[in-house]
Amino acid sequence: MARSRGGPGPLPAAAALGQAPVLKEPRLHGGWLYWLEQRPAEQGRTTLLRRPASQLCGDGPEAPAPQGRELTPAPCNLRSRVHEYGGGVYALGEGTDNQALVVFCEDRDRCLWRLDLPADRPAAPPPAPQRLTPPPAAGAPRAFADGLIDGPRQRWLGVLEQQGRDQLVVVPLAGGEPQLLHQPADFCGYAVLSPSGRHLAWVEWQQPCLPWERSQLWLGRFDGDGALMDCRAIAGSTAGEARAESVFQPLWLANGDLVVANDRSGWWNLERLVGADRPVAGSAGSAAPEAWQPLLPMQAEFAMPQWVYGMRTSCSDGDRLLAAACREGIWQLGRVALNGEGGDHWQPFDLPFDDLAALDAADGRLVCLASSARQGPGLLELDCASGRWRHGSASPCPWPAEAISVPEALWFAGHQGRPTHAWLYAPPGGCNADTPLLVKGHSGPTGMARTGLNLVIQYWTSRGWAVLDVNYGGSTGFGRAYRERLDGGWGVVDVDDCAAAARAVIESGRASPQRVAIEGGSAGGFTVLAALCFTDTFRAGACRYAVTDLAALARDTHRFEARYLDGLVGPWPAAQATYDARSPLLHADRITAPVIFFQGLDDAVVPPEQTERMALALRDNGVAVQVHLFPGEGHGFRSSAVQLQVLEATEAFFRQVFAL
Repeated sequence: MARSRGGPGPLPAAAALGQAPVLKEPRLHGGWLYWLEQRPAEQGRTTLLRRPASQLCGDGPEAPAPQGRELTPAPCNLRSRVHEYGGGVYALGEGTDNQALVVFCEDRDRCLWRLDLPADRPAAPPPAPQRLTPPPAAGAPRAFADGLIDGPRQRWLGVLEQQGRDQLVVVPLAGGEPQLLHQPADFCGYAVLSPSGRHLAWVEWQQPCLPWERSQLWLGRFDGDGALMDCRAIAGSTAGEARAESVFQPLWLANGDLVVANDRSGWWNLERLVGADRPVAGSAGSAAPEAWQPLLPMQAEFAMPQWVYGMRTSCSDGDRLLAAACREGIWQLGRVALNGEGGDHWQPFDLPFDDLAALDAADGRLVCLASSARQGPGLLELDCASGRWRHGSASPCPWPAEAISVPEALWFAGHQGRPTHAWLYAPPGGCNADTPLLVKGHSGPTGMARTGLNLVIQYWTSRGWAVLDVNYGGSTGFGRAYRERLDGGWGVVDVDDCAAAARAVIESGRASPQRVAIEGGSAGGFTVLAALCFTDTFRAGACRYAVTDLAALARDTHRFEARYLDGLVGPWPAAQATYDARSPLLHADRITAPVIFFQGLDDAVVPPEQTERMALALRDNGVAVQVHLFPGEGHGFRSSAVQLQVLEATEAFFRQVFAL
């Protein structure tokens, strides 16, 4: 085994992962803080919790927050299957008696359920939830997500995916079948109700584009019967337009202004449409699209790729606008000072966190998911006036702060010599020419290597490895031009960048050229196999649910990504020659390095057959291969037992290959 120098010893796999719940979708409502916990120890079951929002005052951190109370005990499992990736699982509001209620997506029957929370008995066990929508007919699957409670009209409003299309629908809070509100051309979501209740804003996009490539912001008004009228696009672009614009997360201010992140400048920056909630007879009641005002022209991203619903990087507490901005892979939380507060400018909070997501605000308080290089992900509560804050990690960090390897920003010459970014984590005692190096390719491929504490990375560094987490061309957090480096270049740009990053570390004398491994999942797994095929940099690879055959993916993948490869590789089937040239399965004879595979048998994104065929081809060529198949797991492993097996098997495999 590669031994750490100067640290407390190897971090156990059970301490690195599989124990702490994954926190999701925090919300503030009625003086309560709500959030989801995905629990690996319960086979990935997701449940809803709440506790009173913290009372914060003064400056600096507070004592640990109280524990939350579970509202949806087993066997409830809150999960959405919309677009396979889901998100936007629950909505908060009030019933006719002004008592709090929750409407959530239940995975067991794919229906909407309602849970009432009596205000006069907050400590009592919650009543049993009630099903709102009847089960779908046999052979007619459907999925709900991304809803809100339309209180004045006593209905749930959100996305229904069925028969290969999205719909905006409403469901009465008394229960019943979903009723069509608006039929988009293809995909839709992220709906928000205006302060007056007169208007609805939402996002639409169409194949072959993904929402971070081209999308539109739509606005409509409700008539007296609650029907949606005068629906029209007011920002963004569609697949057929020459200009490329993506919009992210519309947000209403209390004064009726509408805010959205738009990347028309090359960066996802915030823009405002003044008076969008203004009542105007016979129209949609909004200013013209050209009335959009840029709020903060910055070389920073106020958005992220919309893989799942429920993503929020900005929020409003009345007329106050709060947001998270990403510059060169580092997130920062701040106020957006609007006109009347000294001009539009950015006022960052003094916080020790640089990895942020899922913002929400109410009653002068903000909540989000936050982490840093030395502090794991948890719920951050912030008093917006005083700056007082409290952070509660999902679980205590099992590793001493002084033993944690913190990321070092590495810029290097990537594909075609362009400046490219990665995070380098050194083992205790530092790197030298004998240090084994593990290169990580993130998934997506439109994702990013983040800076929050990742105990799996610490697992490797504690064993003497250096870890290189690469933001290859196509990654988010560096502007549209950086994202578009991967257009037409998947399997080339990402591969060149990962190989160039490894060479930069090796040539600086901080890693061994004979002990370089690469690992990744999903799109990152494809990069692993392509790097083993088309470069001679890496000596071993590990793949989780990896794409192996681009043509098969183009033919067989799910609806959300059905045309994704048109932009990443080329139009299918016209560009089949390019697909074949870059598919690792068709070039398995070029791989000589050992590979370990991990695959869920219920994967609807990358069918198990792809992994099995790739492994067989390598075995036929005499390459050392291991394959681990997991019944009941899909695209991304939810069970703690499976996650532990994957990590330990990967480390043992690399240790054997490199004789460590």
